[in-house]
Amino acid sequence: MDAFFEPVADATGASLDQIKLIFCLLFSYPLGSVYIRIPPSHPELKHIFSIAITFFYLVPVLNLYVGALQLVLSVVGTYYLVQRVQTNRMPWFVFLFTMGHLTINHILRTLDEAGYETIEISGPQMVLTMKLTTFAWNVFDGRRSADELDKWQTAQCVADYPSLLEFFGYAFYFPGFLVGPYLTFNEYRALVSGSLYKEAERAEEEESLASDPMPQRLVPRGRKRVAFRKMLVGLMFLGSYVVFYPEFNFHLTIEDEFEAKRLFSRILFLQFCGFFERVKYYAVWTLTEGASIQTGLGFTGYTKTGGTRWEGAGNVDIWNIEFAPNLKVLIDSWNMKTNVWLRECVYKRVTPKGKKPGFMSSLATFAASAFWHGIAPGYYLSFFFFAFTQTAGRLARTYLRPLVLPATYVPSRDAPPPPQTTIKQIYDYIGVIITVALVNYGTLPFMLLTIDDSFVAWNNVAWYGHFLVAGALAFFYLGGSGLIQEIQATRRRNAKFRQQREELNRMVQTGAITPTSGTSTSSKIAPTLPPIDEAAQQIEQELMGKGKGKAE
Repeated sequence: MDAFFEPVADATGASLDQIKLIFCLLFSYPLGSVYIRIPPSHPELKHIFSIAITFFYLVPVLNLYVGALQLVLSVVGTYYLVQRVQTNRMPWFVFLFTMGHLTINHILRTLDEAGYETIEISGPQMVLTMKLTTFAWNVFDGRRSADELDKWQTAQCVADYPSLLEFFGYAFYFPGFLVGPYLTFNEYRALVSGSLYKEAERAEEEESLASDPMPQRLVPRGRKRVAFRKMLVGLMFLGSYVVFYPEFNFHLTIEDEFEAKRLFSRILFLQFCGFFERVKYYAVWTLTEGASIQTGLGFTGYTKTGGTRWEGAGNVDIWNIEFAPNLKVLIDSWNMKTNVWLRECVYKRVTPKGKKPGFMSSLATFAASAFWHGIAPGYYLSFFFFAFTQTAGRLARTYLRPLVLPATYVPSRDAPPPPQTTIKQIYDYIGVIITVALVNYGTLPFMLLTIDDSFVAWNNVAWYGHFLVAGALAFFYLGGSGLIQEIQATRRRNAKFRQQREELNRMVQTGAITPTSGTSTSSKIAPTLPPIDEAAQQIEQELMGKGKGKAE
């Protein structure tokens, strides 16, 4: 089928594999409309349809014949491994099996010197690895006692082991197979059975039965509108990538022409490069999100005005990436499904029972993420840099952020958002600038891949990211955190005094408390400025007593 795609590749200047990938993503939209029309009463047809489309993409379109066979072996191996191994180590066996297989293909990719523009089997296999390892943990959780599970584990645990056909349908679910996002087995099962939107079905059936005794609609309204809006946004990002990426990309930061610029110009240019490096991910993930919605995936309920929400298939929150006030918000908004996988299948699982996750848990998670991405040294440089950056960000949120909030504000999940005072807004604006600058700096090795190119690029921007992170860590660990805690404690005491004074003054003004006169003792007089007023009243009483003694 290459002859069909070559003219488009020549006209756009993109690689042949990139054109094929975009074709698969766009072709999934009409196929999604077919998929959702297969009745839930025949789930086997949905499984077969999805498997057939995925292998159509892998074999005749992408020419990944051997790769497709490898993925089949990985799926079959995981299916029987999870089914027959009953020990607590079963999920880790699956993790080693799937990650080991993935690593072999990463090594082959590196030896072939394949760039990001080449589509080969390790890309889909990365998505499949998340599915298979998550399934193993879900089955493991299904074998545990319910009181040992947290909210996510309870919702996703698998107690009813699937048939091989159902498992293949899950593993080869076509809209997100090539580039993600991945989904859990229970999400797939809910999609196939239609239970994903049962409440919506009942609501619409009640509404339609009044006028139509034979309602035909089984899916909440708004699916197509949201899906095609995602497609339009994805195509816009794709167009901007084609136009601007040649002029703004990380590979230019190692050129002599870049080094000849002034330092400020280099750092500023890097920020533009970072944005257009992210644009290609925005494009493909938004396109695949829309295709997933076309199949019915992603329904998350209704808005206050009665509209439908389709947010469950999203993989990026673009606004919170480009304007993130801190690294935590950005990480939570980038490749969100992978973040869920890392949190639920690595971060929580490596933390000893009864203990809170700490730096070592974060470091292990970043290492697993780098290992999952590949063996290129650049991945490890980036992820280890971000491990320390995240620690610095956590310290800043713990110690610095309270200083720009009201002293009496106590952050919690149920607490209202803090007031947006001027100093809080300034803090957030500075946070946005620093966060984006650190992300653009830290992802240089991720895209350049080699140690030499990464160090050249970092050196050309004066290692500013390392200086910022190292300076922050040195400040907090060498006494800064204690100093800030003392300042915050003083703010809380002063705020408490102000609250007491304002409350007492209010009570006096409303007549709840009436100040007495004459020789009344201080215990009967409510102080209005503690503790100064209390001391002044005692002195006044002593003077009045002495005055009476002299008069006598």
